[in-house]
Amino acid sequence: MKTKVKTNDVILQTVTNVVAFIIILFSLRLFFSGHYTPGGGFIGGLMTSGAIVLLLLAYDIKTVATILPVDYKIITAIGLLFSVATGAGALLFDVPFLTHAYDYFHLPLLGKTSLHTAVLFDTGVYLVVIGVTMTIIQTIGVSE
Repeated sequence: MKTKVKTNDVILQTVTNVVAFIIILFSLRLFFSGHYTPGGGFIGGLMTSGAIVLLLLAYDIKTVATILPVDYKIITAIGLLFSVATGAGALLFDVPFLTHAYDYFHLPLLGKTSLHTAVLFDTGVYLVVIGVTMTIIQTIGVSE
């Protein structure tokens, strides 16, 4: 008769909590810098997925599901909606598909800031990448 041995991964879990937070912060920085330097929604989404996978390695899938109670298929659908809506929004103004608009605004804490509709498109890409990546990984990785 085989007995299941519960391992004590306190060090892995403690380091994972700190490192996953740092990875997510860096992925958000890459996401927001993607309009002026390399980065954007795709690489930001991959890094966020990497942080969630690290959590899955340190904990089990049920623990991560209680920490992040998210259906990744719905996240994918919301991301697709964002991306298609911002791309098709240009058609309302009789310009080519995926033409983005921007303008400069004076925001209270940030000062003069440019706001782009491309941020909405990148948000959609970010959500799609997280949703698809995590759906694939959880589908492949589930073994009970």
